[in-house]
Amino acid sequence: MKGYKITVPATCGNVGPGFDCFGCALALYNHFEVRPSEELKITASGTYADRVAKNKHNLVYQSFEQVFTHLGMTKPIVSMHMEVHIPLSRGLGSSATAAIGGLMAGNVLAGSPLSAKEILQLATNIEGHPDNVAPAMLGGCQLVASGKPGEWQFCAVPWHESLVTIVAIPDFELSTAKARQVLPKEVPLGDAVFNCAHLAVLLQGLSQGQADWIKLGLQDRLHQPYRQSLIPGMEKVQNHALAAGALGVVISGAGPTLLAVATREFAPQIGEAMVTAWQQENIKSTYLVLEIDRSGTVVTELD
Repeated sequence: MKGYKITVPATCGNVGPGFDCFGCALALYNHFEVRPSEELKITASGTYADRVAKNKHNLVYQSFEQVFTHLGMTKPIVSMHMEVHIPLSRGLGSSATAAIGGLMAGNVLAGSPLSAKEILQLATNIEGHPDNVAPAMLGGCQLVASGKPGEWQFCAVPWHESLVTIVAIPDFELSTAKARQVLPKEVPLGDAVFNCAHLAVLLQGLSQGQADWIKLGLQDRLHQPYRQSLIPGMEKVQNHALAAGALGVVISGAGPTLLAVATREFAPQIGEAMVTAWQQENIKSTYLVLEIDRSGTVVTELD
């Protein structure tokens, strides 16, 4: 049985008005290697290696196990190595990379019996929502809608090549569970209509690189107004980024990372402005200028 390397990109879920249904893959990666072994061994390297479990509670391994449970097959004994470069609990899809990485590892070792759609369904079950796992696996930007109960449709959305993202990552964490707790169970009809209209405008703006449509389309009323209280300095960071040339700033996933959309020439000054704004709130942060990843998950054989 051969070994494999699975490379999975980071993601930004929600992207403003696309709550739980729209996400984009970013050019920042976690790498997972899996090989047949005589005993289970889980190791990690990379920037955030100290934050991941090195036992059966590891999400990559648990996702790997789910493939064989789903197929009714006996799982093989493996060694796993993870190279972790995506920060955890920051809204950049680290758990989605683990779910996709483990499922893809299990699928290739099982002989690749599962389709991409089946893997995405299993990943959605693990994550609870599809807006991160879809772009993590498929790449680019993905719009997701439910069809029959338990089934999802995935629709690729063009991202204009003139646009990049700038992610400002603060030195504090925010769990998805906590970010969901502040959301209301019901919203006014006007807010629902607002988000429908703005998501439609955003998709057109991103595909055509139309700045005015992007500025308008990134506005949201379903989740960001409620989550802002969990992210100190958010309004100041947004204002600094806009003044530096950003077309808009949104919460990446559940936060606390903030993501700006801009044309490439303004990206460095926007990143510096966002870091400076958080410094004024006594919060350390870093920024990255990230292209949209257009390949999604890549599987390669190991020697």
